[in-house]
Amino acid sequence: MDTSRSKQGPDHLLVLVHGIMASPKDWTYGEAVLKRRLGDNFFIYASSSNTYTKTFDGIDIAGRRLADEVLDVVKKMSSLRKISFLAHSLGGLFARYAIAILYSLETENAGQRSAQIVPTARGSAKSRCTSGLGAVAGLEPINFITLATPHLGVRGRNQLPFLQGLSILEKLAAPLAPLIVGRSGAQLFLTDGDPSKPPLLLQMASECEDKKFILALAAFKNRVLYANVSYDHMVGWRTSSLRREKDLIKPSHRSLDGYKHIVNVEYCSPVSSEGPHFPSKAARAKEAAQRTPNTENTEEYHQMMEEEMIHGLQKVGWKKVDVNFHSSFWPYLAHNNIHVKNEWLHNAGAGVISHVADSIKQQESRPCLPANL
Repeated sequence: MDTSRSKQGPDHLLVLVHGIMASPKDWTYGEAVLKRRLGDNFFIYASSSNTYTKTFDGIDIAGRRLADEVLDVVKKMSSLRKISFLAHSLGGLFARYAIAILYSLETENAGQRSAQIVPTARGSAKSRCTSGLGAVAGLEPINFITLATPHLGVRGRNQLPFLQGLSILEKLAAPLAPLIVGRSGAQLFLTDGDPSKPPLLLQMASECEDKKFILALAAFKNRVLYANVSYDHMVGWRTSSLRREKDLIKPSHRSLDGYKHIVNVEYCSPVSSEGPHFPSKAARAKEAAQRTPNTENTEEYHQMMEEEMIHGLQKVGWKKVDVNFHSSFWPYLAHNNIHVKNEWLHNAGAGVISHVADSIKQQESRPCLPANL
């Protein structure tokens, strides 16, 4: 049976998702390394549905486009049994939204979340995740990995580092963001939508009626956050590693054996939580942040939202990998180094891509990271 499957084609789909104002070409180096290190059982697919200015359309719209694209790939390849995601920057939020759509479709169509065989459009059988937490696009979800993704948004001091933590710049950034990067900007600054309703990123830290964001994450055996501890001018350490300010410690400068610039790996167990809330106080703070942004009300609103998002996202276990490009020739290119956007300019991140590839390969034989749902 295994021999016949190998003849049919690869059984593990690895979806690569680029970030803002980018394209599949950003994955040229990473894709080549992953193909070489992972072997023929993997089909590595660089997403192309959200290129360049399409990334401004909003996390929800881009996420839906990504979900449709993944479904098209799965329908065309009957040999696929497993699925993983590797996403950079804003692409990590697109991927989180997409898996909730793909997971919801499966649970809705199947009517339950249990281990079973799901027939596909081409008549082949695809196995559901043996954890009993469901499938994603009809496949067993294995790895969900993000690189420098602003999971908590970019509001707050040093969450958008190129503003240098200056209150005047951070005050101006929120109202200007939608004008520059569209709906995605408003969503990243948590000012999207009606004041009485939670911002999209808070919704994505909970279970909605039609999209199970946390259950979709929990279905993956492995969830990994790669975060730049410094020198990243786009995404701060706190938001990319799901940490509170008090949890940030002095970053190490010593690389782990064999992986240059990987300085720390931490396994974070799930924490029981009621999940995120959006009380009337938060609604009032959101309205103030939208209409008359100033240091006081934006900071209060951000602190409330950050804590609520962490409450939701910490219900699943995470592996957190810290990256420090302090010794690289161009350390301030950290945001693009981490996924080697250009082989010659950003090759300092080669050790990170190697670490990602080895983690994916090793996960095949390792137990699931737990969740507390």
